[in-house]
Formats: sequence, structure tokens, C-alpha cells
Amino acid sequence: MNFIEILLIALSMAMDAFAVCLGAGAQERTSGPRPTFRLAFHFGLFQFLMPVLGWFAGATIVRYIAAYDHWVAFGLLAYVGGHMVWAGFHPEEEQKKNDPSRGWNLVLLSIAVSIDALAIGLSLGIIGVVIWVPAVVIGIVTGLVSWLGLRLGNKLGEKFGKRMEIIGGIILILLGVRILMAHLLA
Repeated sequence: MNFIEILLIALSMAMDAFAVCLGAGAQERTSGPRPTFRLAFHFGLFQFLMPVLGWFAGATIVRYIAAYDHWVAFGLLAYVGGHMVWAGFHPEEEQKKNDPSRGWNLVLLSIAVSIDALAIGLSLGIIGVVIWVPAVVIGIVTGLVSWLGLRLGNKLGEKFGKRMEIIGGIILILLGVRILMAHLLA
């Protein structure tokens, strides 16, 4: 597998993270260097770790997860997206716990955008590709694409305010629906 193929896989894997960061970046709580770093770093880290886990786990664990991974991703994205929509309609009750760059929201989003990477790791293992270079490239590309999505989301959030937070939440929910439908209709 050459570097261009690895880069294309990495870019395709990073698109879910970009969409999530676009929506999350619309929130005031995610503007600034610290929340941007936390989200981009964690998304990149999880996108690095999941293919490695899939590669090591082989057919054992992926066989059990594949039956419901799309439901997990949908549930996590719908949960966080629903909170963003709710916070957009209730700005007076804005709470730090709804910050997508902290705590369990950060962990849930990181898992949701990277759960499909388990299958990539398994696939690369099956065709005999050593996982380390692809995993590092996937992690770095996802981190950079996430940063870009956050910056763009920040700009849109500044321009459109709370409406963009509601739109961001809807984007997360729709992304979850897309993942669910892609697996159910495949």
C-alpha cells in the first residue's frame, strides 16, 4: 500500500470528524486554543488507536462489534447533537457539561467518529499491511482536518450565533442517521 492510498483512506476517515467539528466549533465554548486542541487531539488520537485495536483484535472483536457499531455511533451522535440543539434553544441554561471539548462529551464524540476505524484496522490486517504508518497518518490527518472544521465552525458561530449551534446539533444527528442508514441499507 503506497502513501497516496494511505492518505486517501485517512482523508475519508477524517470526514466524520470534520462534520462533527464544524458543528461543535459553532459553540462559543469551543472557540479558543484549548478546546480546539482538545477536540482535534482527541479525534486524531482515537482515529489512530481504533485501527490499531482493529488490527490487533482481528476477527475476534470486530465480528461482535460490527453487528451494532452503527447503532452505537448513531446513539452517541444523536445524544450530543440533541444536547447542542437543546442548548441552542435554552441559552440561559448553558452548562459547562454540554461542552463537546470536555469530559464524557469529548470521549463519546471521539468514539463516535472513530468507531468505523476498527473495521479499517481489521481490513488492513487481513491484506497484510503493517498498521503503524497508516494509523499514524490517519491520526495526524484527522487531527488537522478536525482543527480546520473547528476553525470554520468558530467563524460560522461568530457570524450566526446560537442558530449555528442548533444547526451544528442537527448536523451531528444527521451524521448519526447517515451512518445508521449506510449500515442498514448496505
